[in-house]
Amino acid sequence: MDHFQFIYRHRAADYHRLITPEDADGNLLPALEQITPLRDKRILDLGTGTGRIPLLLNQPNNQVVGLDLHAAMLAENRYQRQQTGGQWALAQADMRTLPVPDHWAEVVIAGWSIGHLTGWYPQTWRSQIRRILQEMQRVMKPGGVLMIIETLTTGSLVPVPPSPLLAKYYTWLENKWGFTRQEISTDYQFASVEQAVAYTEFFFGQDLAAVIRQQGWSRLPEWTGVWSKVIVNDE
Repeated sequence: MDHFQFIYRHRAADYHRLITPEDADGNLLPALEQITPLRDKRILDLGTGTGRIPLLLNQPNNQVVGLDLHAAMLAENRYQRQQTGGQWALAQADMRTLPVPDHWAEVVIAGWSIGHLTGWYPQTWRSQIRRILQEMQRVMKPGGVLMIIETLTTGSLVPVPPSPLLAKYYTWLENKWGFTRQEISTDYQFASVEQAVAYTEFFFGQDLAAVIRQQGWSRLPEWTGVWSKVIVNDE
C-alpha cells in the first residue's frame, strides 16, 4: 500500500493534527477569494480529507459538499464538523466518477488530492487525471470556477514541484487544460522544533525531520500552488 494511502486509511486524526498549524499567515483563503468570491456559493470539495477546505469556508450561506475516497478521513471530517458546528455535507466517492448532477456546482475545488495519482499511476496518470478534470467540468455550471490546490514543497525556501512527475502534471494543467497558477506561502507554525518533528515526520519522512532539526525550524516553510480556470458555455 502507498505511504499516503496508508495514512489516509489508518491515521486520519494524526493527519488532521498535522495540518492544523498549516497556513500560519492565513494566505490560502484570500488567494481563493482573489480568484472568485466564495460567499453564497454552491461548492464541491473533492478529496475533502479531514475538512481543511470546509473548515476554511464554514460560513452560513455557503452550500459545501465534500467528497473523499477514504472512510477514515471522512470520519475525522465529521468529527471536525461536529466540533465546529459546521453544516457541510459529506459523501464517499471517487473523483473519477462523481455522484453529482451535471451543472450542479458554482465552484469545484480539489485540494492536495489529484496530484497523488501521478504516484499511484506513474504510467497512466494523464488518462486518470483527465477523467477527474472531465468530471469536474461536467458538474460545473457555465461561468463557474475550477480550483486545484497542490504542493510546491514543504521544507523549501522557494516554490518548486517536489517531484519530476508533479512538475509534468503542473505544466500539463497549464499548457493542455488552460489553468492559471498562483503561488502562495502556507508555512506551518509549531510551538517548538520538537513539536514540528513530532507532528510531521510520519507524513513527510525522516529526511525532512532531519532538516527541521538542523535548521531549528519551529516555523516550517511551505509553498502551495493554486491552479484555476473559468468554465465557459462551450466546455
